[in-house]
Amino acid sequence: MDPRVLDRLRCPVCGESLAETTAGTARALRCPRGHSFDIARQGYVNLLAGRAPHVGDSAEMVAARADFLAAGHYDLISAALADAATRALSDVEAYPVVVDAGAGTGRYLGAVLAALPDAVGLALDVSKPALRRAARAHPRAAAALADTWQRLPLADASTAVLLNVFAPRNGPEFHRVLDPAGTLLVVTPDTDHLTQLVDALDLLRVDPDKADRVTGSLGGHFTLVSSAVHRAELALSRAEVATLVGMGPSAWHTDPDALAARLAAVPEPARVTVAVRLDVLRPR
Repeated sequence: MDPRVLDRLRCPVCGESLAETTAGTARALRCPRGHSFDIARQGYVNLLAGRAPHVGDSAEMVAARADFLAAGHYDLISAALADAATRALSDVEAYPVVVDAGAGTGRYLGAVLAALPDAVGLALDVSKPALRRAARAHPRAAAALADTWQRLPLADASTAVLLNVFAPRNGPEFHRVLDPAGTLLVVTPDTDHLTQLVDALDLLRVDPDKADRVTGSLGGHFTLVSSAVHRAELALSRAEVATLVGMGPSAWHTDPDALAARLAAVPEPARVTVAVRLDVLRPR
């Protein structure tokens, strides 16, 4: 693990610093009090203190997301995050740490690191299938199994930029781990995100009050600096539409047979709106 990332990690049990150890082919992170956390052969480290209450996205959902993102359909999100992170780090320390809380496959973190040659990154997620990919998302990225609803395995004020893309938001912990001069970048769906598919396939709808709820959940710890909506129009095959549905929250709630019947009626190519909101926030 990159020592610049390791230096910012903390034991999830006692909060002490961690060091990498090797015994034969087995690698682990260990704190001075003897708490040890295995590094999987796929490259991520398990920093859960106990068992997580949920396992996150399934292998099928992660594979669908990897395929859809690799096709470039959400590259506008990657570009917006990379631009915002570059602006945020114009006056921050050398070798800043970028953390993606709820990183999924790590594609967005990888895009940000590609734009920041002096930065290192850490992907946090509770899904092991996602972390197997996130650990390989970029040469300067590490990955750790962690529940973002719990205390994050990071030192206070250790993070220069924190990414949160379509993922749960833990305002108190985000505030604790961010440097006072750091930046939180939050991406959420806008009201017309994928609206054509929501209507045609009876998918989960975006809460029209979601933007206000996001701001409200973070308002006690952060100040909103700017907000912008990024839009694009996609032309997708039915197979790509199925992949898009399979990678998101509707995958948990949609009957496969009913979905297949509705998909058969979708025109091809399907014209789909991508509309996401990027909020830039600073710690109070």
